[in-house]
Amino acid sequence: MNYKVIDKETYYRKGVFRHFSEDCKCSVSMTAGIDVTKLAEYSKKTGTKFYINFLYILSRVLNSREDYRMGYLWQTGELICYDVINPTQYVFHEDTETCTPVYTRYFEDYEKFYGGALRDVEEAKKTREYGLDAENHPNWFDASFIPWISYDSLNIELPDGYLYFAPIVNWGKYREENGRLVMPVSVRLNHAIADGYLVANVFRLLEREIESFVSAGRG
Repeated sequence: MNYKVIDKETYYRKGVFRHFSEDCKCSVSMTAGIDVTKLAEYSKKTGTKFYINFLYILSRVLNSREDYRMGYLWQTGELICYDVINPTQYVFHEDTETCTPVYTRYFEDYEKFYGGALRDVEEAKKTREYGLDAENHPNWFDASFIPWISYDSLNIELPDGYLYFAPIVNWGKYREENGRLVMPVSVRLNHAIADGYLVANVFRLLEREIESFVSAGRG
């Protein structure tokens, strides 16, 4: 885990950061539908799992710019940017109706990421422990699939004033709309390090990355 410390005096969002980390501590969340038609077709054609393919694309997007890799060290009050952030995915156990967090490492190499994510899921199926260990996984972001419903909105609430900067992303079951497959995705970011543009940009980048991923024939 490597990171650099951001100089708050030269930080390009200096004014916004000060306001939303001191005066008005809050988050920004947004839900929108993205077109996953080509990704679903690609996954079926290649015999790969749509879920892991999307997890890879999401991880790639969130690692594509520093704004999504920010962190806050409460011990020192430092604003930092991680070199890389990794997804915390979840495995649902039908028998107990509980989830197990799975810490998966992000690799730009698609085959390496896909194999690791698949192994992590299979290993997590063997336990029923919750096992969340955020303290030792500071540069992991929350990536949670809600497969039972194609929802229209979702809110993730954190305690007021909690300077948690990692992205929280959820997505639901895709549905057919006008001959296309549309999947609801929800993105939550702390307002101190992201505004509406940066949140909305995640959706734009996801659709762009899906197009690139499918066109390349892998990732």
